Amino acid sequence: MATMHIGEFIADETLLHCVHCESETVYSSEELLQLTPPGCKFGYDVLIHVGQALFVRHRNNQEIIDELASKNIRISSSEISYLGKKFIVYLSIAHQQCAHKIQESMQSRGGYILHLDATYDTNSPMLMSGVDSITEIVLNNIKLSSENADQIIPFLRRIKKMFGCPLALVHDMGAGILKAVEKVFPNLLDFICHFHFLRDIGKDLFGEEYNAIRKCLKKHKITSKLQYRARALKRIIDDNPHLIDELHSGIENKQLPDSALTLAPVISAYSLIIWALDGKNQGDGYGFPFDRSHLTFARRLISLYEQLEEVKYLQLRGEWRDNKPFFKLSNVLKPIVADTVLQRTITKIESKIKVFDRLREAMRIAPKSGSQGLNCDGDNMDIKTIKKRVTAFRANLTGQPGYSKNKDYQKFIAQLDKYWKKLFADPIVVDTPRGSVTIQPQRTNNLMERFFRDLRRGNRRKTGNNSLSKTLRSMLADTPLVKNLTNPHYIDILLDGKANLQERFAEIEITKVREELCNAQKVPRKIPAKIKKIIIKPGFPELVTKLFRKHILVLAN
Repeated sequence: MATMHIGEFIADETLLHCVHCESETVYSSEELLQLTPPGCKFGYDVLIHVGQALFVRHRNNQEIIDELASKNIRISSSEISYLGKKFIVYLSIAHQQCAHKIQESMQSRGGYILHLDATYDTNSPMLMSGVDSITEIVLNNIKLSSENADQIIPFLRRIKKMFGCPLALVHDMGAGILKAVEKVFPNLLDFICHFHFLRDIGKDLFGEEYNAIRKCLKKHKITSKLQYRARALKRIIDDNPHLIDELHSGIENKQLPDSALTLAPVISAYSLIIWALDGKNQGDGYGFPFDRSHLTFARRLISLYEQLEEVKYLQLRGEWRDNKPFFKLSNVLKPIVADTVLQRTITKIESKIKVFDRLREAMRIAPKSGSQGLNCDGDNMDIKTIKKRVTAFRANLTGQPGYSKNKDYQKFIAQLDKYWKKLFADPIVVDTPRGSVTIQPQRTNNLMERFFRDLRRGNRRKTGNNSLSKTLRSMLADTPLVKNLTNPHYIDILLDGKANLQERFAEIEITKVREELCNAQKVPRKIPAKIKKIIIKPGFPELVTKLFRKHILVLAN
């Protein structure tokens, strides 16, 4: 056997049986049962260390092997994987056993609001979780082959049986969820997440144009061409590291030093390429359609070409050969600018984006240039005010000339009308032992989005792979319960008077664990820091053009 505080040891246990009693009960050592589960090699403390290392600290198997080795515990990678699953089973059983206490706690606060969402990856099952947004406790989880009502209904019924009916539900616009909620929780307040609503309605509005832009850029292989030019220029810069400082100084002082004139086009062209490529990284962390990185990239390419058409003829030393980097870069970009399909698509998508962003502003969600990304749950604006703003937006758009002939905007408004009643949640007043409490349902399901984002980040930390496909196929459905271990209120309920998880897990029958376990089984290229500081300056290409133009004027005088 092996425990954290003892290390590996051999236990000599005496089993007792009363010969005078009719009962065939055998009495084993209570002290040993507090250390290790019956018939198991590793103690509860090792089990808990492995579980928390895997799912809370996101360590990989080798890191855990090294950690335990320092405690004189030898363990294999396969044993760590097994203990990880066993930890989830223990946690799941303990969670089920304290469901009534969780329900009592939620009721003392007025009830709970059930947020539903799911995540999946290519060729993977779907993991769906239900979370109470008031206490932020993960209530239950299930793995689904697809998001259809027949599979979701039993999941919702299990939540209802364990925790009672929620005050309200918040979820996305998936047909399966909508149908299942109507079946299991008829007549309950049911709301659509504002973030999911805007995301889906935006994809419908200009997703086709955005994909067309992406395909055009891919067709021209512009990224690889720019990267090729950048590598060639970078080799020159590496041999002349002073160039970056000279360009930076020139932009700051609005005057290039004479020592930089020969190679100024080299460092300028390189910086402009990096600036253009960085357009693919622009966004506020919300994802499409809120962030449109491919469109930003395309706009930067066009803007860069326009600047190059001027700057390539500005000869700092009167030598046209100095500006060869500009001419080569201009030739790379010329097919992009000449692509009439791309130009028309950009014009079309920009008009639709203006409409979408007006609705986004009216709903006060996912603010542009926001710094919180998915941590933003929307402005704390009165829901009646938001409803009034959205009503005004609707009236304005439908009153526009040409609306009656614009099928895209008609579909846009039809979507808004379809979910209108599920978008605006009035505060809920409930009675509690402490008196009346007013609860305002969250307008977004970003709690769930953050939850799954953390799951993906943790998986990437352990495996180095951004794909969740393999992890979702192998992980137990109740793995998301580990999120509760960071919630002090939940820990108090789970421990139920016990000092720690070790004591709590020791209460669980090993036969139950084995039964449940059996059932559950059925880097981008680095950009120089100084270049980063240069390319983030507003209107960077224009600054380069002005710098060259000013020098030409100085020479002319």
